[in-house]
Amino acid sequence: MLVEYAMQHAWLVPLLPALAFVVIVFLTRPWQKLSAIVAVGSMALSCVIATLAAYGIFTNHEYAEKPLVYATRWFSLGLPGMPNLQIDVGVQLDPVSAMMMVMVSFISTFIFLYSIGYMDGEDGFSVFFSYLSLFGASMLLLVISSNLLQMFIAWELVGLCSYLLIGFYTHKISAREAAKKAFVTCRVADFGLLLGILALQIIFGTLNLTELGERIADFEEYTTFGMLTLIAVLVFIGPIGKSGQFPLHVWLPDAMEGPTPVSALIHAATMVVAGVYLVGRTMFLFHEVESAMQLVAVTGAFTALFAATIAITQREIKKILAYSTVSQLGYMMLALGVGSLTAGMFHMWTHAFFKALMFLGAGSVLVALHHKADVWEMGGLVKKMPITAWTFVIGGLAIAGIPPFSGFWSKDEILVATLAEGHYVLFAMAAFTAFLTAFYMWRMIFLAFFGKENPANHPKESPWTMTVPLVVLAVGAIGAGWLGTPWHNVWAEWIYFGHPHHAAANYGAMLLSIVLAGSGIYLAYTLYLKDAEKKRAKAMAKWFGPVYRMLCNKYYIDELYLWFNHALVDGTAKLFYLFDIYVMDNIVNGFGAFAKLSGDGLRVFQSGRMQNYVLIFFLGVLAVAVLMAFTGPSAASLVLGGVK
Repeated sequence: MLVEYAMQHAWLVPLLPALAFVVIVFLTRPWQKLSAIVAVGSMALSCVIATLAAYGIFTNHEYAEKPLVYATRWFSLGLPGMPNLQIDVGVQLDPVSAMMMVMVSFISTFIFLYSIGYMDGEDGFSVFFSYLSLFGASMLLLVISSNLLQMFIAWELVGLCSYLLIGFYTHKISAREAAKKAFVTCRVADFGLLLGILALQIIFGTLNLTELGERIADFEEYTTFGMLTLIAVLVFIGPIGKSGQFPLHVWLPDAMEGPTPVSALIHAATMVVAGVYLVGRTMFLFHEVESAMQLVAVTGAFTALFAATIAITQREIKKILAYSTVSQLGYMMLALGVGSLTAGMFHMWTHAFFKALMFLGAGSVLVALHHKADVWEMGGLVKKMPITAWTFVIGGLAIAGIPPFSGFWSKDEILVATLAEGHYVLFAMAAFTAFLTAFYMWRMIFLAFFGKENPANHPKESPWTMTVPLVVLAVGAIGAGWLGTPWHNVWAEWIYFGHPHHAAANYGAMLLSIVLAGSGIYLAYTLYLKDAEKKRAKAMAKWFGPVYRMLCNKYYIDELYLWFNHALVDGTAKLFYLFDIYVMDNIVNGFGAFAKLSGDGLRVFQSGRMQNYVLIFFLGVLAVAVLMAFTGPSAASLVLGGVK
C-alpha cells in the first residue's frame, strides 16, 4: 500500500523540500533551529518516499524495460507550418531515476544534518538552510522529470542555487567572484544545451524522453545524420560545463569558497552529477552518433587524467578534493562514452558516498583548525579527531580503489568496460589516473592526519551533528559497491541501456587496478610519512621545477581565460567604445546637429505670419528692382531664372 502510494506520488519528493524553502523564507527565518528542523525533516521525509518508490521499481522488472510515466498537459501552442507544440509536466520512474532519487535525498539528508553543527553561530543560518532546501528540491525535480524542458528548468534552478550558495559569504570578495565564475561558465555551456533542446523539439516534435527515444531510433524519417550529430554535440556542451569537464572545469575548484556542506552537496549529489545524469538520460541520442560517443569518451578520459595531474601538487584540502571530483566525473563520462550506462551510473552511486564523506570530513578539520586549509600545516589529527580521521581514511580507501571498498568495484567496472570495447589508449589513461588518484588522496591523508603534530594547532573532535553523518557515509563508502560485484552484478541487471550486459570478471584488470592503487598509496607513504622531513618530496618538486610550477598553477588555464577575456572581450568592447565616441558621437551626431542648425535657420522664414511673408516678398521685389536699375534687364533675367 505504502509502496504504491509512493510510486504514484513521487512528485512529493521534490515538492517537500521546495515547501521547506517557502516555509523557512516566509515563516521560520527568525528561529534558526526550527528552520534547520524544517529543512532536515522535509528532506528526510523525501528520502523515505523516494526509498519506498524505488523499492516498488526495483521489485518489478518491467519498469527496467518500460518506465512508469504519469504526466499532465502543461501547455499547447499551434505554430503556422509546424507541428503543434505540446509540453507535458510529469514524472518518469525507472531504475535510473529511482536510484538517483534515493541517492540525492539520502546524501542530502545527512549533509543537511551536518550543516547544523558546521553553520552554528554563522550569520544567515536560516537563509542557508532555505538555499539548501531549494537546491535539493531542484535536483530531485531534475532526476524525475519526464521531458527535457522540465529538466532544463530544474537544471537552471540547480545553477541558481549553486550561485547563491557558493557566494553565500558575501563579505568575501573571493566568494563573490567564485559565484560569478560558476554562474557565467555554466551559462555559456547551457546556451549550447538550450540550442540542442530547441532543435530536438523543432525536428522531432516532442521533448518527452520516451517519445524522443522512439523517434530518434528512426531519425532518418525526421532529419539527416549530420544534423543529429550537431544536436548531440550541442546537448553535450551543457554537461561539459555543469559536470566540470575540460575546458569548462575552471569554475569547480573555485566553488570551494562556499561553506563546506555546499561543496559536499555540489560535488556528491547535485550540481556536477546533473551533467553526467543528463548524458545517461539521453543515451538514446548519443548511441545513434558514434562520433558523439567518442567525443564523450575522449573528453572524460582526458579530463580524468588532466585533473589528477593538477591534484598531486595542490595544498588546500578542499582544492585537492575538488580536482578529485573533476577527475572522477571524467571517469563517469568515459564509461558513458564507451556505451556503459551501467558503469557510469554505478560510479556516480559509489562516488556520492565517499566524496560526500571526504568533503564533510574536510569541513570537520577546517572547523577544528579555524579554517586553516593547507594540509602541510596540519599533521597528527588522528590523535585528536579519531572519528573524522578514520572515516576519512575509509573514504580514501574507497576512492583509491582498494577492495572491498565501494570505489574499487565501480572503477573496475569502468576499466573493464573500456577495455572490452577496445579503447586501449583510453584504458591506459584511466589506469594511470587510478594510480595518480591513490597517490594524491593518500598524500593528503598522510599530511593531514598522520605524521608529526603541528604544535600551533589545538583541534578537537566535531559535535555529533557532524560526526554521525560521517559514520553513516563511511558505512556507505564501504558497502555501496557490493551491488555491482563481478560475480553477482545486481546493478547491471537493472541499470543499463539497450539490454542488460555485464562482462565476465576480468581478473587481470582487477589485479592491475589493485596494484596501481597500492603503488600510489605506497609512493605517498614513502614521500610524505616515512620521510618525516619530507626531503624527498621537496627534492622532487625542485627537480621538476617547471613542471611542478605548471601543475601548481593548473596549467595556467585560468590565466589563459583571463588573457582571452582582457584581449578579446575587453578589446572588442574598447573598439565599440571608440566607434561610439568617434563615429556615433561625431559623425552621426554631427548630421543631427547640422539638421537642427539648418532647421533653426529656416524656421525664421516659416513663421506662419502673413505680414512676414509680405515683407519678404516686398524686399525681394525691391531687390530685383534695384538690380535692374543698376545692371539692366539681362542681369535681372538671369537672377530670376530666365523668366522675362
